Amino acid sequence: MHFPRLPDWLIYAAVVVALLIAAVGRQERADAPPAPPPPPESEGAALGPPSPFDPAVAVEVSDKTEAGAGTAFSIAQSGVWITARHVVEGCSRTAIVVSPGRGVAASVTIDPTAEMAILTTDGGAPPLPLGLNQRLRRGERAFHMGFPQGRPGEASSRLLGHENLVVQGRGARTEPVLVWAETGRTDGLKGTLGGLSGAPALDIQGRVVGVTIAEAPRRGRIYTTAPETTARALIASGRRFGAFPGAPISADNYGRVADELRRNLRVAQVVCLTT
Repeated sequence: MHFPRLPDWLIYAAVVVALLIAAVGRQERADAPPAPPPPPESEGAALGPPSPFDPAVAVEVSDKTEAGAGTAFSIAQSGVWITARHVVEGCSRTAIVVSPGRGVAASVTIDPTAEMAILTTDGGAPPLPLGLNQRLRRGERAFHMGFPQGRPGEASSRLLGHENLVVQGRGARTEPVLVWAETGRTDGLKGTLGGLSGAPALDIQGRVVGVTIAEAPRRGRIYTTAPETTARALIASGRRFGAFPGAPISADNYGRVADELRRNLRVAQVVCLTT
């Protein structure tokens, strides 16, 4: 019995296919392992360090100082407070309001590189806990408590990331800041949050993670100092501040917490007088 003779081209094709299969079979496989599951939405990605390549937002600071009011908060019972730089810069007199129509004179130390200032008074209020060394995550909540529009009020927000604040005019500089999306505010509070400058930004554990310094109303954004900036300014002041736990804060109770902090003068109104 004779089998038909196969064409030469078919034999060559079979040999080539066999060689290709053998070569592919010997290739090294070094696939990466599967990616980890995404973090829960409430946690978000860890926020990296500030960068010169972060988006920038510009503000113009007038050389003329005007009388006004903002917010300050206690960081030492001996009488040490923090507020936003532009609230007290250039003021001839500065005072912490302790009751209607009554204030305590405060001396002012301006941080030359950042949008914050340290106030000192004779005696003070229980300090707020500091949380400047923790690692922040996008989407984290913050609560801003103070005196928007000169009246008691507060706002809540979620962390978006870093930006660079470019200050033009008096005190021209560029500094990294945190940008937050406003998620709520005092019932009935409409319009600007002006007067909330200097307010603490508190995390859900009631710890200070920044100083409220500006807003972008049309974008619904709130800006605070970066934790690194605030920590550096405190170290430069030469003062030491103890670490202690805070009280939990949530979207449901932050109004009550804010009222208690203002009642105890841990968060107080600061006034700038020009004459």
